[in-house]
Amino acid sequence: MASAGNLLPQVSQNELQAMAYSDPLTGLGNRYRLRDKVRLLSAERAQDPAPFTICIANLDGFKPINDLFGAEAGDEILCQVAHRLKACIPDGATVTRHDGDEFAFILPLVFERLGAERIGQMMKDVLSAPYDLGDRNVRLSASFGFAIYPFAGEEFEDLLKSAETALYRSKRRGRGQITVFSQEIAQEMKRSTQLEQALRTAVIADAVDAHFQPIVRLQDGAVLGFEALARWIDPDLGFVSPSIFVPLAEERGFIDALSETLLRKAAEAALYWPHDLFLSFNLSSAQLMDPGTSQSILATLAQVGLDPRRLELEITETAVMTSADTAHRIIADLQAHGVRISLDDFGTGQSSLGRLRDFTFDKVKIDRAFVSQITTDRASEHIVKAIVAMCAGLDLEVVAEGIESVADAEKLTALGCEMGQGYYYGKPVDAAATQRYLQQHYGTPRS
Repeated sequence: MASAGNLLPQVSQNELQAMAYSDPLTGLGNRYRLRDKVRLLSAERAQDPAPFTICIANLDGFKPINDLFGAEAGDEILCQVAHRLKACIPDGATVTRHDGDEFAFILPLVFERLGAERIGQMMKDVLSAPYDLGDRNVRLSASFGFAIYPFAGEEFEDLLKSAETALYRSKRRGRGQITVFSQEIAQEMKRSTQLEQALRTAVIADAVDAHFQPIVRLQDGAVLGFEALARWIDPDLGFVSPSIFVPLAEERGFIDALSETLLRKAAEAALYWPHDLFLSFNLSSAQLMDPGTSQSILATLAQVGLDPRRLELEITETAVMTSADTAHRIIADLQAHGVRISLDDFGTGQSSLGRLRDFTFDKVKIDRAFVSQITTDRASEHIVKAIVAMCAGLDLEVVAEGIESVADAEKLTALGCEMGQGYYYGKPVDAAATQRYLQQHYGTPRS
């Protein structure tokens, strides 16, 4: 009688090895295949180190699609991606499934940056075509990171790390980007990581401060409120611009902690202002994608004791467009509690009129790009005039940003703009200086 073991199918050593080096979903090679091929190629070229290139590609936005349509649809997309990549890679190249929604390539005949970028653009175009899921089509983009041997590393691990660094920089720049590793990029990423660590420490230590810039009534210069602006002076780095550290906090996933700290500080300062002055505060795109944002903001106001009706939140059109449904719910919830919403940087987006139709805003802020040229450029003047007239018809308040001279203020007043802010009326200053300013102008708080 045959033993039970003999009834099992016999698997050869070659088959076992093939299984260990293959991705079961797509049939492509896996990380081990990539590693061995890179090591073999580098050994072949060790004596005469002719360059070759490796690449990692990541599908942009794959996780939301996988969550929305299910894992089966996600697997189907990955299989279609694998099929397209096998069909389009150059002769002698190898494609593997690296991890999840990432694919890796070995390109033996790509020797320099321009060649890598051309290959990247070709693969990007191939992957951007619609994916057929039977009852629906979906679209994806892909980001790419390239590393060229031996300049980006001679060992597999170093080369792979360089490609991952390049890919990370691509993802930072947005969707569908292509980056070839260089020492400049490595230094940039190193500085960014150092900055991130310093900023995280500053947030924990409560060292990022809120400064305040007045928003005035143009007719007589009376202060109506203040916009809170983040300011950070690091002991080692010195002054760090918010245009650098705020996007970094968004990208690295701790914008909520930074924003909560700044809102608390700003609200505490506003308690000592005349009670009819409002506090304007900026929300990031990441916060408008988080369903817990409205609850967090209202909890902070309650903790401090600031009336929500004194708070205005500034959001950009780009932030609204990132996750429109979630943003709509957050805005509606906050407005139901008395918080007012301003659309910031108006006129610089691609569909601002559509945003005004789809969302209920209380105020529009005209971007400084138009205001700065209002006295010298007729096109800018007519754009501002049209925005003011349109907002009057929609019963929206208007604030002009970036006013730097009396001529700017007079021109805006003549065009019917009622509110403004800029260096002409005051630079951002800390809470103590803001309080001194108010005491000089108003004496005791207005109720």
